[in-house]
Amino acid sequence: MTGPAAPANPPAPGAGDPVRILVCDDHTVVRAGLLALLDSAPGIEVVGEAGTGEEALALAARLVPDVVLMDLQLGAGIDGVETTRRLTAGSAGPVPHVLVLTTYDTDADITRAVSAGATGYLLKAERPEELFAAIRAAAQGRTALSGPVAGRVMAGLRSPRPTLTDREGDILSQLSRGLGNREIARALFISEATVKTHLRRIYDKLGVDTRAGAVAVAKERRLLP
Repeated sequence: MTGPAAPANPPAPGAGDPVRILVCDDHTVVRAGLLALLDSAPGIEVVGEAGTGEEALALAARLVPDVVLMDLQLGAGIDGVETTRRLTAGSAGPVPHVLVLTTYDTDADITRAVSAGATGYLLKAERPEELFAAIRAAAQGRTALSGPVAGRVMAGLRSPRPTLTDREGDILSQLSRGLGNREIARALFISEATVKTHLRRIYDKLGVDTRAGAVAVAKERRLLP
């Protein structure tokens, strides 16, 4: 007995077909600027716009775009990473490619977005021509990265795997379970102050400044079981 079929990507647009885009950004002015910009691009058609992650999910299911242009920070509700994860893990129907368009270029943000299934990662400072080219690449399922982002990815691949102490590994493992400092302290029979000290060291070694970033980078670098 065979299992359920894997979700399919929408067929890549043909040579004469426009790339169908759904824009998701919570800033109305930014979204309007993007719509005007994309409207001037040959071979690109904006089929919808969303101001929240939840709205993007609903519109994507109805409109079936080739590419979703996704901001990371979406205000209230689910963020761009979680929206990307849900878009690319659809259980039925075509799955769009997601091209992140954001102002954030930290290692943690890039890792989280790519791990969630994003096809590309662009910065809002890019020239329009670069954005158009990235959209067309994403529609074909090809990776599209801003120059600074590509540089950070390559630097991360070249850098040696960070070495964590046994205690730091224990704390990171507890962190990945969603435990707070007090709960980690109780689980490991140490003080909260000790937990905070180890967390600062973990953040420094992984090059992040948030708990979510630490877990994301640790998973990417296979520091967690």
